[in-house]
Formats: sequence, C-alpha cells, structure tokens
Amino acid sequence: MIFTETKLAGAFIVDLERREDDRGWFARLFCQREFADHGLNPNLAQANVAFNRRRGTVRGMHFQYPPSAEAKYVRCTRGAILDVLVDLRPESPTFLQHVALELTEETGRGVVIPKGFAHGYQVLRNKTETTYLVDEFYAVHDEAGLLHDDPTLGIEWPLPVTEISPKDQAWPPFLEVEPILRGRMRAESGT
Repeated sequence: MIFTETKLAGAFIVDLERREDDRGWFARLFCQREFADHGLNPNLAQANVAFNRRRGTVRGMHFQYPPSAEAKYVRCTRGAILDVLVDLRPESPTFLQHVALELTEETGRGVVIPKGFAHGYQVLRNKTETTYLVDEFYAVHDEAGLLHDDPTLGIEWPLPVTEISPKDQAWPPFLEVEPILRGRMRAESGT
C-alpha cells in the first residue's frame, strides 16, 4: 500500500502496490500495521457498500459528530466516482477546505477520510459501487451533513446532479449550523 497525505492533514490517498504476473495482479487493500504506521486507527467497526444506478448521483456530504465521529477508508470497486472530503475541524489551518479526487475500479485507489471531515461523492459512471471501511459504528443521534452545493464549501461537481436523497437535499446551509458545528467538533479535540 502506498500512502500519500493530501493537503488536508490526516487525509491520505491510498494506492495499491500491485504484484503482477501472467495471471493478473495481487495487492493488499488494508493492513492494520500500515494504517497504524501512518497514525490512522487500524480498528474497524463496519464495512459498508453502496451501489449507484445512475451517473450524476450524489451522496453526501455526511459526517458524525463526536463522540461518534468516524474515519472512513473509501474505494470504488466498480465504475468511477469523484470523491470529496471537507475539513470540518475548527482548529485546523485547512478548516472548510476540500480535496476532490477520482476513484475508479481501474486504479483501485482509495482515500482515508479522518474523523472531523464531511464526505461525499458523485457517480461518474452508471452501475458504480463503492466500499467503506469505518472505524466507528453508525450513530443516528450524531449523524449530520452539509448541502452538496453549499456555496460556503465551493465544491465543483463535474456532472449535473441526477439523483440525490431527500435527506441529503434537506441538510441546513453551513452558515446556519456553523456555531453548533464549531462547538461540537471542538469537543472532540478538547479545546
């Protein structure tokens, strides 16, 4: 596994280190030791999968507040997505900045989204599937999200949105939840 830290501290691109021969290739997708060596929690609580029928579908921007904040390791196992992560850690010098990267079945590339980040993606091909390894259990009482097209976030989606859930359309604008978000996210770091 090849870890490359993004401009957002703690968020890593994970590329496969393929061993190829006449049969094809073999690669390690996850290793507790390698995650720990990069300061990442190697313990998993859940493995999730999402299937998306239509290109243009948007899922996100999701996160969980402390004490249920979660880190995710996301990969696209079929098709392609534009994956976006937004730093919501108030004490971070990259607060509200985002990284967008393409994950495809061909590259096998993944991304580690740390605790304190919002995450979402847009489907770039029909019949796309993503997998998530998550270090915390889903907690409905700490679930939250931001609008995918919130001007404060400034995310540029490459395609018109064809599908989005009613829940994802109903998240409040960032400016409306900013005081709550700052207070609840600071609780995680103890500041």
